[in-house]
Amino acid sequence: MNTKGIENVSETQDAVTLRVAAGENWDDLVTYAVNHDLAGIECLSGIPGNVGAAPIQNIGAYGQEVSAVITLVETIDVQTLKQESFTKEACCFSYRNSIFKAQWLGEKVITYVTFTLAKSAYGEVHYKDLIRYFEDKPEEQTLGAIRKAVLEVRASKSMVLDASDPNTKSAGSFFTNPILTNAEVSKLKEKAGEEVPLYPYGDAYKTSAAWLIEHSGFHKGFQLGNAALSSKHTLALINPGNATAHDLIVLAQTIQKKVEETWEISLVPEPQFWGFEKHPLI
Repeated sequence: MNTKGIENVSETQDAVTLRVAAGENWDDLVTYAVNHDLAGIECLSGIPGNVGAAPIQNIGAYGQEVSAVITLVETIDVQTLKQESFTKEACCFSYRNSIFKAQWLGEKVITYVTFTLAKSAYGEVHYKDLIRYFEDKPEEQTLGAIRKAVLEVRASKSMVLDASDPNTKSAGSFFTNPILTNAEVSKLKEKAGEEVPLYPYGDAYKTSAAWLIEHSGFHKGFQLGNAALSSKHTLALINPGNATAHDLIVLAQTIQKKVEETWEISLVPEPQFWGFEKHPLI
């Protein structure tokens, strides 16, 4: 997708609505928003990919999800070439998911995404790493400072592309953080016998997939065959040099099985799988 363009389609006293071509680089859009004092996506800094990919799995990081600021997604149907528009509600956004990743997987080409961003030079931080970063300087939470903090935190986990860092040769955060009911939270706490990371998510709770992996016997840098876990982040599956897709899947399956046995929680893969007859993971 090579289409480019960022168009200001409307503006109010409090917000600006941008229609952005799907081929625009995502992080370039974040930079544009930060430089124009438009708040709502600054915590999504450093995520690789293009704007058209953002709605597909409802990208999110450090306390923000892109669905919060999307108002319209324009597409072309692969079979009929018909142009269609999906409102925010029609996109059926949920945690790392949308209608384009589920019902319409591979059947719609996203051409434009419309965002409504708040006019503000300052943002808010809700994620623990960012709260810690700003705890001594809350007055400095400008959009630029938040972007800088996010990029530094991501880099510390090898989650910003860097040719000199072998840990960035990864499939990203491979598993989504499990969403648990109150009953499942009680069972997890009982099994753990120690404090478990839990974050309110609607009427449920989100827990840390990385914590579950680490407390199932896997450590940073763990290697199985040619695939490995990042030495900085247990949620990232990496290619140290000669790993194939099969090697990564074997490692992922091994992790899934052990976490299921240890905690009775099924880890759900975040990446899409192409070229397989069936989904290779649980």
